[in-house]
Amino acid sequence: MKLVVRVKLLPTPVQAAALEATLHACNQAATWAAGVAFEENARRPLELRKHTYAEIRVRWQLGAQAAQHAIKKTCDAYTTLKANLRNGRYGRPGTRRHIRAAGKPIAFRPQAAQPYDDRMLSWQHEQQTVSIWTTAGRLKGVAFTGQAGQLEVLAAHRRGESDLVFQGGKWFLIATCEIAEAAPNSHPAGFLGVDLGIVNIAATSDGERHCGRRINRKREQDRKLRSKLQKKHTKSARRRAKKYAGREARRNKDINHKISKRIVAEAGGHLPARAQPRA
Repeated sequence: MKLVVRVKLLPTPVQAAALEATLHACNQAATWAAGVAFEENARRPLELRKHTYAEIRVRWQLGAQAAQHAIKKTCDAYTTLKANLRNGRYGRPGTRRHIRAAGKPIAFRPQAAQPYDDRMLSWQHEQQTVSIWTTAGRLKGVAFTGQAGQLEVLAAHRRGESDLVFQGGKWFLIATCEIAEAAPNSHPAGFLGVDLGIVNIAATSDGERHCGRRINRKREQDRKLRSKLQKKHTKSARRRAKKYAGREARRNKDINHKISKRIVAEAGGHLPARAQPRA
């Protein structure tokens, strides 16, 4: 089973500047590579590497691993675009939206996430620091923090690549962890059924209901706030709208997580007792 753990980096101002410059360089290189891939119709890593690897190394001063990751990120983006076009994500072929998506090269945001492998990133779990490659050299002793449970999972099960992310003015590393799955219980003592819905987010077979009134009420408030800010067309309104971007999704995720934990706790706490035979 694969899980992702997100830890927050605590870089100094000098370290943060180096990380920002690295993201910009990697994404500029990936955007240029995407243009070459579009013109040359070279959208596989090995093929695109022949056209772009040497120039990326010289032009953006990227290390060997960083250059290869920029190329692979470009190819992965085209693979995703192809799948979305095939599945109708951009409408039918021939429509304006479909033509606009397929008719131009992919471009990456200056602060888009950048993958790191073990050659570019090493973890010191006891000190809660990382050593990370940047265009300004390798940064050592970059502090990170996170919840105790997440840090334990990270130290014991981290495998593969990690993504460097800049979001909301803060730096994060998103690491992939592989955890062995426990053997399924083939002889359960009981069960609890769960029905999902909109009015009631979840209703269990023992009559417990978890309503969605709070989510719907907050969603309506957010809709009115967005409409109000969009009508103003001022810098402060745009700044405030950006601040609240994603707030609804984060709130819903938090509420759903709490409901699911409550259901699991209820099932674990009451089912064994109910499974006992009655006199």
